[in-house]
Amino acid sequence: MIHSMIRWLLKNRFVKFGSVGFTGTFVNLGVLYLGQETIFLGIDSPDSRLSLSLALAIVCATASNFSLNRIWTWADRRERIARHYFLQLGQYFVACWLAIAIQFILTKGLALYIHYLAANVIAIVVSSVVNFLVNDAWTFGVKKDPVDPGCVERIERDA
Repeated sequence: MIHSMIRWLLKNRFVKFGSVGFTGTFVNLGVLYLGQETIFLGIDSPDSRLSLSLALAIVCATASNFSLNRIWTWADRRERIARHYFLQLGQYFVACWLAIAIQFILTKGLALYIHYLAANVIAIVVSSVVNFLVNDAWTFGVKKDPVDPGCVERIERDA
């Protein structure tokens, strides 16, 4: 029973999306650590070093998440998407930044009425769903065939 539940979870696209996001946390933390402790160690200002390390960590984690989502979460659509890799990557970054903005705004707004941690949890859930839906429809959405099947059927019938 546990094995079938795990198989079902892995088939579920949203769960895959969440799993990829979870791995992105480790990429983010690892790159952040490397940036702080090695890559940008020569920068004297701790604030500047942290900003650069954090920016690098976010870019690396987002790129990693995009690649994993492309390979695994939306693997069934990869051949049917008529977009260049880098255009799709740009769309993914935009979708992620939209989700970050939603999380930020929602957390700040809800924190006026409930505890900030509870507000952030709600905001994370909402922004994750929005992020998934935008990526599912836009970034990894399949290009629709411009031909209306009903129209083809009518043309064939009339001929």
